[in-house]
Amino acid sequence: MVKKINQPHLFKDEVGHSTLESIASAGKFNRWMYETITQFCNGETLEIGGGIGNISQCFLSDKKSLTITELQEEYCEIVRANLSENPYLHDIITMDIIDPNFDEKHKTLFQKFDAVFALNVIEHIKDDSLAIRNCKKLLKSGGKMIILVPAFQFLFNSFDKALGHFRRYKKKSLVSLFEKNELEVVHEQYFNFVGTLGWWVSGNLLRKKVVPEGQMKLYDFFVPVIKIIDFFTRGFVGLSVIVVGKKE
Repeated sequence: MVKKINQPHLFKDEVGHSTLESIASAGKFNRWMYETITQFCNGETLEIGGGIGNISQCFLSDKKSLTITELQEEYCEIVRANLSENPYLHDIITMDIIDPNFDEKHKTLFQKFDAVFALNVIEHIKDDSLAIRNCKKLLKSGGKMIILVPAFQFLFNSFDKALGHFRRYKKKSLVSLFEKNELEVVHEQYFNFVGTLGWWVSGNLLRKKVVPEGQMKLYDFFVPVIKIIDFFTRGFVGLSVIVVGKKE
């Protein structure tokens, strides 16, 4: 488990850090998200926006080769403190996926990875097409890009605003983004239908800005049942949407 840092004032993004800490307490949920995407992550894998390592540690515990990038150096330090001794962790890199000097700074990583994934990252970026385009540069030919983002604009609420989201997506809009960047879409689905209720109540009615840890722990308890429900709903509704694209 990632060690918690109970001093949010140390972080530039206090809301984001508090949210990541809450999600860290939901082990079954993190494992479920990991299991949903890991089938597409074979070989050398790069995580864009690893945060405090909630999903990273799932890869490493399953002995999967992983390189982690993160925009915020504070998060890089947490990951280094918790995971740097794992033999399957290749590197931890501070990276801005839309850096104007991206090509110059990161050209040694171009065409290096078999899979690149970004979970709840692209919605924070105004120019999401540039983010996808730069992620693609890091992929080998035949490599896969896995993107998970919040779904459905009608769910946009106080959580989204506090977290700095620019938008939410549908399968159609995310697929369009992939096709615009010449990635062959090989998989698309929604994820976590039951979570939409808690998100709407807490964000729209209660207008909270941080996902409560107690709520995440309660939700985590029911994940085995929630996964079964999701099997029947993932084709048309969910709190998040996942698209996987292949680089030619």
